[in-house]
Amino acid sequence: MSLDARHARLWQRLGLGPAWVGRTAPAPGADREPSDSGEARERAVAGMGWGDLEQAVAACTACGLCKTRTNTVFGVGSRESKWMVIGEAPGAEEDLRGEPFVGQAGRLLDSMLAAAGLGRSASGASAVYIANVVKCRPPANRNPEPEEAARCEPFLRRQIELLRPRMILLLGRVAAQSVLGSDASIASLRGRAHRIDLAGLSVPVIVTYHPAYLLRNLADKAKVWADLCLAREAFDQSP
Repeated sequence: MSLDARHARLWQRLGLGPAWVGRTAPAPGADREPSDSGEARERAVAGMGWGDLEQAVAACTACGLCKTRTNTVFGVGSRESKWMVIGEAPGAEEDLRGEPFVGQAGRLLDSMLAAAGLGRSASGASAVYIANVVKCRPPANRNPEPEEAARCEPFLRRQIELLRPRMILLLGRVAAQSVLGSDASIASLRGRAHRIDLAGLSVPVIVTYHPAYLLRNLADKAKVWADLCLAREAFDQSP
């Protein structure tokens, strides 16, 4: 299958692909990226619209997770949503279907959102857009490595910039630490509103437990409900 010239140039600038390679062995050191390649990649991602961004994610080979994925998992929900939910990484079912939060934890998340009057298939003020810090499934559902999260960070940042949400809900330690740039625990981060400043936006952020954690610790559902109520209050107060 051929690529159109514009996307071929785009992917070359990003260092994302195409995924196929020639049969000639590379010269020694040829696999090393130039020192400014990361900056060039970030600049390219920063100029993308939704369509190019989704295609760049689908073609990404920036870390080793590309070798074991079935599908990339870009995001789901209305791109007009004012609520954004960010999880950690796809699991097995998400990898098969290419959509975030479709397994047992996803069904619990949908129930949680519905209780707050929100949903991934809703519209208007009830609409939610759902994405992950990492767009490919880590093997055996392990936590993403910091380098893997760093490679995906420009994609997530651009999703936030394009969506321009009025509220971000972070699910789990990896999402909280990655987005907030913190090494603090979930217990110390939840229960209060944080803010991130991005592309002229100042977005309120609420941290709560990941639905997969709740499946093992049902007693903490009350804490998540309190976090959702806090998010609702912060959302209503945001401009």
